[in-house]
Amino acid sequence: MMLTIRLQRMGKKKNPTYRLIISEKARDTQYNSLEILGHYSPTQIPKVLELKADRIKHWLSVGAQASNTVHNILVREGILEGKKKKSVRITNKRKAKIETKKAESLEKEKATKEAAEAAKVAAEEAKKAEEATPVEEPVVEAPVEEAQA
Repeated sequence: MMLTIRLQRMGKKKNPTYRLIISEKARDTQYNSLEILGHYSPTQIPKVLELKADRIKHWLSVGAQASNTVHNILVREGILEGKKKKSVRITNKRKAKIETKKAESLEKEKATKEAAEAAKVAAEEAKKAEEATPVEEPVVEAPVEEAQA
């Protein structure tokens, strides 16, 4: 029997409040829970969060797992040590789309770098070619004296 600590939605439409419950992982959250460990009201100002820390620690020590959202709440409140978990999961389709965008941006960046390097090399070659060609000095012709007839 795998136990999970998770949120159970309560409250009215567009005014949610949540219970922090412990139940079997396979069961629906609306099914009977083993124990209510606290409640959370995110819409009230200031947000209300009441937890039974000793009971939460007991269930975690017995082997219960916290959902990602509950884990983040417990880390924020200082009941658990560690980093927060990502609670939003990205679908494979979205991951593929993100990867293609990254690949395209890398290709564009690489192309612009290559173009900049090519322009730099061309400018250096033009400069070398200009230095290599001898510069002809303008010939100054001496003034011709007009012949007196």
